[in-house]
Amino acid sequence: MTVFLNHTIVHAHYKRTSAQFLVDVLGLRPPTTYGPFLVVEVDNGVSLDFADDHGTLHPQHYAFLVSEKEFDEIHARIVARGLTYWADPGHRRAGEINTGDGGRGLYWEDPDGHNLEIITVPYGG
Repeated sequence: MTVFLNHTIVHAHYKRTSAQFLVDVLGLRPPTTYGPFLVVEVDNGVSLDFADDHGTLHPQHYAFLVSEKEFDEIHARIVARGLTYWADPGHRRAGEINTGDGGRGLYWEDPDGHNLEIITVPYGG
């Protein structure tokens, strides 16, 4: 049996702001509308479906596997926006890049506090 992740719902105070933030930082295609969702599709066919939620949000973690070239481009966009980034999920090593597992990685937050991550090599790689 083959199982693939198809989509996940991302709760946001303002779905348009959060979806556009992700698209802009990662360099993805513009979001599309599907019912009440703004859908951001990544290159492996998985989508992040942004939904407005004006209650208390519970920050989640979303990790994206990217090439070395894409890492440099995304890192440059994070720096250009003046966003704080960290080498670790606990946000203790600000302004640093993680070089564990034979690749590079970093974390930053979206407008709703979700912990976003880019890595160039899967964990354990």
